[in-house]
Amino acid sequence: MPTPHYGQPRYRAIANELRERIATGAIPLGALLPPESALTAEFRASRGTIRQAIAVLREERIVATEHGRGTYAKPRQQESALDEASESQTQRRYIAADTELATLFAVEVGSLLVEQQTVTRTNGAVEAVVRTYRPLRAKE
Repeated sequence: MPTPHYGQPRYRAIANELRERIATGAIPLGALLPPESALTAEFRASRGTIRQAIAVLREERIVATEHGRGTYAKPRQQESALDEASESQTQRRYIAADTELATLFAVEVGSLLVEQQTVTRTNGAVEAVVRTYRPLRAKE
């Protein structure tokens, strides 16, 4: 069945249709989505368009793809994640640029840079550590 896609990319319209099917239970959680070949025939779209639609759903964590198994509707873990206590802590410090950072920022080795580190914890466990660097400004 073709999907109308008034003013939006075709893959987005297909992603919306698949998202709706998962939300309504037409595709149950944990169940495999139809194979790409079946979706290309149903939506009269190219394989690349179907893959883009599935990639959108994968980014939204609505589906997951396993090599050799296929793509399946992922049980919602986001809801339980919202109930968990999440906190972030940010620290800033000045560091001397090593060879790699000096090359990236086009400064001399040993020049001062600002390093900002953000540690995110969920229920006390470290979820992510993100470090960013930038050149030192004259005002700092």
